[in-house]
Amino acid sequence: MSAGTIVVDGATVVTVDRDRREFVTGHVVVEGHRIVAVGTGPAAAYEGARVVDGRGCVLTPGFVNTHHHLYQWVTRGLAPDAGLFEWLTTLYPAWAGIDEESVHVAATGGLAQLARTGCTTAADHHYVFPRAGGDVFAAEILAAAEVGLRFHPARGSMDLSVKDGGLPPDTVVQDRDEILRATEAAIDRWHDPSPGSMLQIAVAPCSPFTVTGDLMREAAELARRRGVRLHTHLAETTDEADWCEQRFGCTPSQYAEELGWTGSDVWFAHGIHFGDAEIKRLGHTGTGVAHCPSSNARLGAGIARVADLRAAGCPVGLGVDGAASNEAGSLLEEVRHAVLFARARGGPRALDVRSALELATLGGARLLGREHEIGSIEVGKLADLALWRLDTLPHAGIADPVAALVLGAPPPLELLLVNGRPVVEHDTVVTVDESVVAAKVTQTQRALLAKAK
Repeated sequence: MSAGTIVVDGATVVTVDRDRREFVTGHVVVEGHRIVAVGTGPAAAYEGARVVDGRGCVLTPGFVNTHHHLYQWVTRGLAPDAGLFEWLTTLYPAWAGIDEESVHVAATGGLAQLARTGCTTAADHHYVFPRAGGDVFAAEILAAAEVGLRFHPARGSMDLSVKDGGLPPDTVVQDRDEILRATEAAIDRWHDPSPGSMLQIAVAPCSPFTVTGDLMREAAELARRRGVRLHTHLAETTDEADWCEQRFGCTPSQYAEELGWTGSDVWFAHGIHFGDAEIKRLGHTGTGVAHCPSSNARLGAGIARVADLRAAGCPVGLGVDGAASNEAGSLLEEVRHAVLFARARGGPRALDVRSALELATLGGARLLGREHEIGSIEVGKLADLALWRLDTLPHAGIADPVAALVLGAPPPLELLLVNGRPVVEHDTVVTVDESVVAAKVTQTQRALLAKAK
């Protein structure tokens, strides 16, 4: 579904295109699903078009979220002061009780919040499949269609439980053959590789400490045979690094590479604890990293070396990560935190505001293999756009609109277009009822925690 012709007129337009063009007073015209005009000054007249007054606003490409766990939206606020392994073991009993209904509610809430914070494309890593839970993967796909976001769900998996020396309980792991069959079935059913696709599937075993090496290797072979991308957690904590050293005698990235997990079709979540040689190798192979600054800080995991990764040629995007380790679920907040944490680590020039905006847009698009269609405002690209209002008190007097957006308080989102369709208007999601979703989230969390007890 599209909204016909929409003209955004009078806004500052930050294109993030190849030449990084910015128009202080510019216009963008959308016809159907695609951008048909971008430029300075007022737009030409388009008969029957909806004209959006962009004065006082900045127009950016829609943001791309490259790592999430949407099911966790109904388990936020638990283990608030724990590190990763303690946090995981605390929450696994609750996650063991998820089902189609709870995942649909959680995904709707998490995706609506992403939309409210400028996100037009979301990747989600779902790896918990309780045997009595029904089709939880389909449930989140249905939620994305209802909210209206472009969706890249990654069919996750775990086959290494506590009894095998892993971290998750036996109730949430699956057999390797079952996983591979279900993953290929998900690709058959859902993956749409056509131009303008709203739904693409990735293959995503969970992490080195929840998945066997055989599954990692065979999952990579499956993904490449089917032409889809590969995603997993890697190098998130020092505990993980110690675990890999004790079990495999190598670092997490060395282990992943031995199993075929490097290349331009691979992106890792977190990538905090890489050494110099590993970063160089990742850049050489074109392997990507989803930087999740808020979650990494919440769990005390560390700060990824974003400047070094980018300098090495490694594609880098942003992710909010699981809502149970980043209760805000705001992609705009990740842009600000990426700047602040990079500078806390590497000084005031470690990451500039426009590079941070690029991480959230074109950088994320590259991780998902969609940079030719999304991530910048250019004629012919898909109409995924975010219009931010910067003429209210929190941003008044900040002359640079990108600095205002990235460093200032979160501004109202005047309009969010996904595939040419309005999803947010006047800072409110218009595709689902936010108040109804909020009530269902509260009810679902109470029922899930009661079941866990």
